[in-house]
Amino acid sequence: MKKQSARRKALRLGGKVWVEIDGAVGMTDAGADLLEQIAVCSSVSEAARRLGFSYRRAWMLVDGMNRRWNRPLVIKAVGGKKDGGTRITELGQLVLRSYRDLQLRLEHLLDESADELARATGQARG
Repeated sequence: MKKQSARRKALRLGGKVWVEIDGAVGMTDAGADLLEQIAVCSSVSEAARRLGFSYRRAWMLVDGMNRRWNRPLVIKAVGGKKDGGTRITELGQLVLRSYRDLQLRLEHLLDESADELARATGQARG
């Protein structure tokens, strides 16, 4: 018979959030990360580099998000060096804020639930 270890095993709950629109994915962690980087650097190619994404992957994410929402989340700004580039629309900013808020609320719920489960089962929290 195998002896039980005296060390309590660490319990952790995890989850992922994504948004679906008519059955198609409209927002994921990668999409939110990309929107944040585009907001910072006003460039899909620079945002992709910062995240370690290929330009193609970044562009496909932007294109997919823009197609699924009723209005674009990202637009190309026409202009010279100073006024050109890519920017997040008001809808993009709203979607991003709401998505990040939802992630935080889910993490809080999972932490509370893990604490309750750990207490009930005598597991350590990890």
